[in-house]
Amino acid sequence: MSRPLASARVICGSQYAAGMPSTDAELARILREARTVAVVGLSEKPERDSNEVARYLAAQGYTVIPVNPAVAEVLGRRSYPSLAAIPPELHVDLAVIFRRSEAVPAIVDEAIARNLPAVWMQLGVEHAEAARKARAHGLAVVENTCSMQVHRRLGLAPVAAGR
Repeated sequence: MSRPLASARVICGSQYAAGMPSTDAELARILREARTVAVVGLSEKPERDSNEVARYLAAQGYTVIPVNPAVAEVLGRRSYPSLAAIPPELHVDLAVIFRRSEAVPAIVDEAIARNLPAVWMQLGVEHAEAARKARAHGLAVVENTCSMQVHRRLGLAPVAAGR
């Protein structure tokens, strides 16, 4: 069993995974091109990292789709039990993953099946084999990095509404 995620102040600190292949330009491209973000493992509890990051992303103009089988609604939006359960007419640009690392392969398989452009594993979440598989299918992959902190650090503007 993986360790639980720490508070957002630690999770979203300035730490980056050693050897992570993503450059700032690649990270910025992923965040600039995304409009709709599925947050996998989004908790309804405001003190949880996933909730804080999702609220931040929503405040930056992203459409946030909660993915959590244990809740019906998060942040005023319907929650889906999995990426696969999100209706196909809801376009998803990015899956931000707040699940234990051992859950990542199944999430990546769903992201591949949906033809998502990218998956982003939050700090403390990584799975080398799933990352390789996602890249082999053309997905951009970020591991062990906080999307909120990267967005702030790079000084990215809020996203434009609509698709």
